[in-house]
Amino acid sequence: MKNKIIYIILASASIFSAKAQQEAHFTQFADNQLFVNPAYAGSNEILNATVLHRQQWVGFTGAPQTSTFSMHSPLSYESVGLGITMVSDQIGPLSQNMIYGDFSYTLKFNNQSKLAFGMKAGMNVININSSELSTATENDPNLLKDVRNQVNPNLGFGVYYHSKNWFFGASTPKIFESSYDQTSLNIEQRHFFVNAGTVLKAGSNLKLRPMVQAKFTEGAPLSLDAAITGIIQERVFIGAMYRLNAAGGFFVQYQLAPTFRIGVGTEIGLTEIRKYNDGTFELMLSYDLARSKTGIKSPRYF
Repeated sequence: MKNKIIYIILASASIFSAKAQQEAHFTQFADNQLFVNPAYAGSNEILNATVLHRQQWVGFTGAPQTSTFSMHSPLSYESVGLGITMVSDQIGPLSQNMIYGDFSYTLKFNNQSKLAFGMKAGMNVININSSELSTATENDPNLLKDVRNQVNPNLGFGVYYHSKNWFFGASTPKIFESSYDQTSLNIEQRHFFVNAGTVLKAGSNLKLRPMVQAKFTEGAPLSLDAAITGIIQERVFIGAMYRLNAAGGFFVQYQLAPTFRIGVGTEIGLTEIRKYNDGTFELMLSYDLARSKTGIKSPRYF
C-alpha cells in the first residue's frame, strides 16, 4: 500500500508538471482530426458532427477525462470550410473548457488532390482547485495555484493535403504558451502534430487503413501513435493502435447507416501506472449530413 501511495504521488507530480503538459490522447484519433488541425474543416464535402468521450485510467482517482464535440462543413463556395471544436478536459484539480472556431481554404488540383490551409481561434477557460493536491513539501512552488474562470485566448494553424484515399497533415493547434495559474512554472505547452494515412484494397470486401500521428512538445518525449484498421464491407471497422512506450489499444466501429457511425475503444498502458487502474475506454459517435442530391455513397475513411 505504501508503494502504491508513493507511486501515485510521483505520477501526480508528472501529470501536473507544466514542462510535460500534453494535449489529450485518443485511441480513435482518426475520427478526431479537427481537434488538432483546422485545415481539416470541410474536407469531406459534407457536414459532419462527431462526439468523442475518453475515460483514462479507470479506477484511478483524479484520472483524465476528456470529451470533444466537433462540427464542420464546406460552404456553398466549396473552397471555404468552417467548423467548431468544443472540449471539456478534467485531470485532478485542473479543468479546462475550450471552444474554437475553425476556418479552412482549399486549393484543388487536376489529379483530384486538394491542399487546405486552416486557422483556428478561440479560448480555454481554466479552473484549478489546488486543495485537491497534497505534497510532502510545504508551500511547494511547483504545485498549481487556485484559479477561477481564467480565460486564455489562443490561435492555431494547419495544412491538410489529401485525396479520397490518402492524406497528410501538419499543424499546431495552439501557438501561445499561456500560464495555467498566472505563474511562470505552469505553462500550457505548444504542440506540433504531423499525421498521415492511406486506404489500401486488400480484397473484394476488405480495405486496410494504416495511419500514424506524431506529436512534438518541447520538454516532453516524442509521442507517436500508429494504427491499422480493417474495413469490412464498408460497414465494420476493426482496428489496433500502439502509442510509443505508452499504450496499446483496440477499437471497433460500426456503420449503422451511411450517415451514422458508432465506435468504442480501449487501451492498456505499458508503464507502471497500469497496475493501479482498470484501463482506458472511449466512445465515439459520428453523423454525416450530405449537402447535395447525390447523397453519401460510402463511409468516410478519414
